Amino acid sequence: MELTKDKSFFKNFFSLYIIIVLQNVIVLGVNLADNIMVGAYNETSLSGVASVNQLQFIFQQITMGLGDALVVSGSQYWGQKRTSPIKSLAAGALALGVISGILLFTAAAIFPEQVVGIFTPDNAIISEGVKYIEIIKYTYIIFSLTNILLALLRSVETVKISFYVSVVTFIINCSINYTLIEGHFGAPEMGVRGAAIGTLIARIVELIIVILYIAFKDIKLHLKIRDILCAEKSLVGDYVKRSGYFVTVSAMFGVSTALQTVILGHMNDSAIAANSVATTLFQVLKVASVGAASATSVIIGKTIGRGDTKKLKGYVNTLQIMFLIIGVLTSALLFMLRYPILSFYDLSPLTKTMAEQFILVLCVTCIGTAYEMPVITGIIRGGGDSRFVFINDLISIWGIVLPVSFIAAFVWKAEPYIIVFCLNSDQIFKCAAAAIWVNRYKWVKKLTR
Repeated sequence: MELTKDKSFFKNFFSLYIIIVLQNVIVLGVNLADNIMVGAYNETSLSGVASVNQLQFIFQQITMGLGDALVVSGSQYWGQKRTSPIKSLAAGALALGVISGILLFTAAAIFPEQVVGIFTPDNAIISEGVKYIEIIKYTYIIFSLTNILLALLRSVETVKISFYVSVVTFIINCSINYTLIEGHFGAPEMGVRGAAIGTLIARIVELIIVILYIAFKDIKLHLKIRDILCAEKSLVGDYVKRSGYFVTVSAMFGVSTALQTVILGHMNDSAIAANSVATTLFQVLKVASVGAASATSVIIGKTIGRGDTKKLKGYVNTLQIMFLIIGVLTSALLFMLRYPILSFYDLSPLTKTMAEQFILVLCVTCIGTAYEMPVITGIIRGGGDSRFVFINDLISIWGIVLPVSFIAAFVWKAEPYIIVFCLNSDQIFKCAAAAIWVNRYKWVKKLTR
């Protein structure tokens, strides 16, 4: 097997990887802190927030899809040291991001009970969820703008600002949560509304910092408002056309993850809270795989953009080995942290047992996640082949995983942990398709004009 010995490859990969992982740890640490603080308040509130966050997760996936499409195309132009086309691509991404944020805000504003009710039939949980969504809906457009701008910077290998922004967000959110959820320092006890206010203020500060950085500190893009308003239409069209697969795949993943809550929520009340605890912890550790995919996407796109395809085979082989190592380490860490993290929650014995079972399932499937996700979304999609990712997810998630999971839950009446395994089983069998396709190199596509 040909492995790369290119020192610049390892330097570029780890300089991107470490910062992206740290940034994502902080971002998801905000969610974990929300969960722990709300979970310590009471279990019904935790379930209400978890239900709303399923909708928010779908939206976040769509936003990430828009950002990933920008990174894949933009990084190839960056490999050619051409920044003007990247600005036009960003204009398309920002427009679609704002539209998606407006649509979700409108749905949450007009139909809050119905939106929360998708994920649970329990009236008490719906009531708590509505309190949360009434405030959190104002973060949607802000979140979309911030993350697309950060993706724009990532496409030109500027990633440290993402980490600094995340640290500030974490401090602000946790401080306000502690003050308002249970009413410390003389503040009113606001419960889930306090958590929502903390997130809203943190998102506003986040966007302000990113805009100020781009306006006064960035030395690579020199982005101005006129670059967005006067973008080249042909390049905007390129972006809109190519982003379709990215957004569809991300939305499918978000919906399938949300359906996990729908299935478990209709089994018993404890399953929603247990699933929220387990998946939130898993998402924090999953950043090792997400970071690998993000860093890989930039490196592969840049390499193809500059026409240096002779090095690709060594890069790809080396990356696959690195991904497997990341998977084993993630699984071991998830296994060791399960008891310390669960001790922070005020959960019933049934919910705590169920959460532990869910975590053990994820310890198995996360090894597959660490390989197939960076290979598929980092190497293959980063190389320009978004169609394969779409077809692969369409078959595996919608043709296999969800039908089997629904049958297991509502026909076979299987135990919740078995349902969780069914819902995550694609993380194992998608590895075969990923390994076959990535080593054929038919995914190498030049996306620049």
